[in-house]
Amino acid sequence: MKKPTSLQVLGARIRDARKVKGLSQEDLALESNTAPSYVGGVERGQRNPSFKKLCAFSKTLGCDLATLCRGLPFPHEQF
Repeated sequence: MKKPTSLQVLGARIRDARKVKGLSQEDLALESNTAPSYVGGVERGQRNPSFKKLCAFSKTLGCDLATLCRGLPFPHEQF
């Protein structure tokens, strides 16, 4: 079984935080000044968000960046 990537885990954390706040992907996109399709790509681990975009997401989600990135990247990943 393939281990998840840091981007996949980050995306899942963003999705989980968004759902806890009761936001749709469209809501998160609007509040963070991005496209809903971009939010979907991030949540699926297919997009690598910039630091500025991560800050916008964390502000909208009401959490700090460390909460989303804790334990990332994984030791098994090569960049």
